[in-house]
Amino acid sequence: MSMQTAIPEDVAGQLTDTLEGRVIRPEDEDYAAATLIWNGMIDKRPALVVQPVSTADVVTTVNLARDNRLELSIKGGGHNIAGLALSDGGITLDMALLRSVVVDVANRTAAVGPGCTLADVDRATQEHGLATSLGFVSETGVAGLTLGGGFGYLTRQFGWTVDNLLEVELVTASGEVVRASRETNPDLFWALRGGGGNFGVVTEFVFQLHEIGPEVTAGLIAWSADEAEGVTELYRRVTERAPRQLTLAMLMRNAPPAPWLDPVYHGKPLVAIVVCHTGTPEQADADLAELRAFGAPWADLIQVKQYTAQQSMLDATQPKGMQYYWKSEFFGGLDDEVLADYRAQMVGMEAPANQIVLFHIGGALAEFAEDDGAVGNRDAEYACVIASLTPPDGPLAANKEWVRSAWTALKKHSTGGNYINFQTADEDEGRVAESYRASLAELARVKAKWDPDNLFRVNRNIKPA
Repeated sequence: MSMQTAIPEDVAGQLTDTLEGRVIRPEDEDYAAATLIWNGMIDKRPALVVQPVSTADVVTTVNLARDNRLELSIKGGGHNIAGLALSDGGITLDMALLRSVVVDVANRTAAVGPGCTLADVDRATQEHGLATSLGFVSETGVAGLTLGGGFGYLTRQFGWTVDNLLEVELVTASGEVVRASRETNPDLFWALRGGGGNFGVVTEFVFQLHEIGPEVTAGLIAWSADEAEGVTELYRRVTERAPRQLTLAMLMRNAPPAPWLDPVYHGKPLVAIVVCHTGTPEQADADLAELRAFGAPWADLIQVKQYTAQQSMLDATQPKGMQYYWKSEFFGGLDDEVLADYRAQMVGMEAPANQIVLFHIGGALAEFAEDDGAVGNRDAEYACVIASLTPPDGPLAANKEWVRSAWTALKKHSTGGNYINFQTADEDEGRVAESYRASLAELARVKAKWDPDNLFRVNRNIKPA
């Protein structure tokens, strides 16, 4: 389906006249705010931004984009690293005004609007001591996180985010409003659980909630990188026997100029472990004893705290507008060779904010069938993310080269899968295929049924079979 790159004035006028919501043009004062996304490396300028206030507005926009062969993108939180929220020269459907969260305490469910961030959902659900399995940066959009699979501090207990998705409302490429669940349109529901934005515009997510918080034992411990060998081996030991209530993420980077670190350490290599324990404080103390007794930490910030505070703890490390470039893989375990290769990538690292993260996710996700949702990758025990952060005037080329070099050294340890939400704009169809593996052929068949002309293609695209 070929797309126009300019929007006819009558189409723009029709949207303005028809919608309850807003239509924003490049010359409008709030255009810059409406097109600001997290990754400053992305340079796209939509011809129009539509901010719907209802499902009917979404239907109108989808129909006009389809009938006029216009490129259409969907912006939830704008946090996707590849910049998939924006259409360059087309229509961006910005869901920012659809941010309701309705919690059903009796049934432990939450109906969530597509413009919500993780913070919106956590804030509403934690009022009742409830939460669902979301990510670990609170400014992330729920929609993009969910449709790509989703993982975070609760994944070891409750699986991928999509394992906690009960139902969606969706506007299809034909402009039809449908519901999808395990019982209703099950093929579509299967594809949406990991298949990204390929199948329509979700206008409501319904999640299963679980008793979590409102307090958890959480924070981080940081050591000098001189202790990296011992810390990485400690991380392996603790994660291999950790109960489901305990999630640990390990990272190596140069120390930030953070107030919780003595200034003498700023800029020096460190290794840190981020902790989230949702059990009782007594259980947490026992499970974390070995970790907290190891070596000579530069800082130990582990404490009983609000779950919402833990969910936003890493936000400051991901400021909007920086240039982000990542590679990711899933690992099935951490043998000596994996840990040695992991440590080796940080030797001589001069970039102030580049890091390699190992996030422990193994547990509940493996209790679902491999084909339960398109997300797959249920053999993953750890997610490895090799990440660079470059200021607008910083050494982007050098940082990207470091990411690629580290990825080359670590990729041989991969399960063969990687996280679709962490794919960058320059990754090809082969990387999409690696994410979905055995699910790809079925995803293409579902795509052919629900979006045969590939209207929804500003994504990690799956072509119709």
